Amino acid sequence: MADDELATRAPESDLAEQSAIPGDSAVDQGPSLGEESAQIHEAGQPTSSSQTPTGEITKFNDIDCYITKPADYPHAPSKLLLFLTGGTGIHAPANKLQADAYAEQGYLVIMPDQFNNDAAPNSVFAAGDDKTSFLESLKLRAAEVAKSFRLDMWLARHTPSSVLPRLMKVLQAVKDEFADAVQAGGGVYCVGVSVGGRHALLLASELGADVFEGQKEGSEEAAGKVEEGMVRRGPAVKAAVILHGATIEREDFTGVKSPIGLLSVNEDPLFSDEVRQAGIKSLKEKGVDVQEWTYPGVPHGFAVVGEYQDETIKQAQKQAFEVVLDWLKAH
Repeated sequence: MADDELATRAPESDLAEQSAIPGDSAVDQGPSLGEESAQIHEAGQPTSSSQTPTGEITKFNDIDCYITKPADYPHAPSKLLLFLTGGTGIHAPANKLQADAYAEQGYLVIMPDQFNNDAAPNSVFAAGDDKTSFLESLKLRAAEVAKSFRLDMWLARHTPSSVLPRLMKVLQAVKDEFADAVQAGGGVYCVGVSVGGRHALLLASELGADVFEGQKEGSEEAAGKVEEGMVRRGPAVKAAVILHGATIEREDFTGVKSPIGLLSVNEDPLFSDEVRQAGIKSLKEKGVDVQEWTYPGVPHGFAVVGEYQDETIKQAQKQAFEVVLDWLKAH
């Protein structure tokens, strides 16, 4: 599927359309995300962009990464930013353009392929009347079950035990190659989108070495189920921003040590207010630097670049980008 076809989709609506996110009701109970996902699909549908990504795909430790740099780098100092996409992955033009936007603000951006060239189901699709086909799909229980199953399988393939070792390999390589950028920022910054937000949160944590090596899941370790004497590592990033996270569990906040910015959608079915607020409370109790920005009336995925028709979303997207930049500069 060509990149320009990917550009016509709301970046994270592929996840929002499913009913298989942990904590959501089972499909046979009725799609609890049904009305919400329709709103996401309609309100968050960007049109094709005339912009062209400026970075390139390269490999670090044999893992594909999209890299984009400031125009004046290396003649002027730049800070290293790890950008973790949602399920649409590194080949989606919207994600490339978002990475480019950070590069234009002076960051050397590395966007690693977390999913080993296996984007989430429905990330790639045929062009056509998506609104009609989506609404029709809500009426087809068999299709809903099939989509839910595919996403379940995709999530099972890309748990933290699969993704974190890939990210650590990339970090090892880029820290060596771009040591000047790491030094300029005093470490590596991280922005994580949707499911990438969970990985950003774990990278900002102190966890058992077996978690970063993929031998144990992050939430299991964070809940205290770590063998006595196990070497602890991390945090791997100095500060992290989570943009409308997904699949995040309460236990994922337990090991967090680095400053965290949480930019969220109010009443987001993919990252419940209950889990988010409990996580923020636990971070504050531990003295972790945490800041939250909540946006009502916008779809999950709104903070990733897109040419939205809804003026509310357009303004929220612009403001969110400025908020994230200000927070990163302050840390």
